Amino acid sequence: MTAVSDLLIGEHARTLDERFRLAIPPELAAPLLAAGSKLVLAKERAGCLSLWPAGVWKPRIDAAVEVVRTKLQAGLLSQRVGQLQDLGRLLSTRHKVVSLAARDRLVIPEGFREFLGVEPGGELFVVGAAVCVELWQPAAWSTFVTSVMPEFRRRIDELTA
Repeated sequence: MTAVSDLLIGEHARTLDERFRLAIPPELAAPLLAAGSKLVLAKERAGCLSLWPAGVWKPRIDAAVEVVRTKLQAGLLSQRVGQLQDLGRLLSTRHKVVSLAARDRLVIPEGFREFLGVEPGGELFVVGAAVCVELWQPAAWSTFVTSVMPEFRRRIDELTA
């Protein structure tokens, strides 16, 4: 899948098992896997990870990195070393290529577990976010939904205008 043709939508409560495995609902797993078995798990915001088809994620991140590389080589970032270091740190830890195991189960890697903030046996939400699937710690999901729901009508009007 190089372009998203169908929106990934739905909210599903799930339990993280003792081996940090999470069952991705079939209606979300199938579109993610349509272009291949490689997926990218990314840290989005505290309490939230996103799961992308590698064919969608890789070109986006590669293009951004190439812009930074070109600016660096042209000497345009010499006054922004701190920002460049922050970007390098985040690129080093932000995403990881993963695959789903049998029965569409995702093993959440170390480093991502802490960021998500869900212990084995804990509940989380698997949410279709139109172009990717997100994994949310329940309190973070509740906070997010509460904060953006009042803007729903405006957002849909802007996207459909």
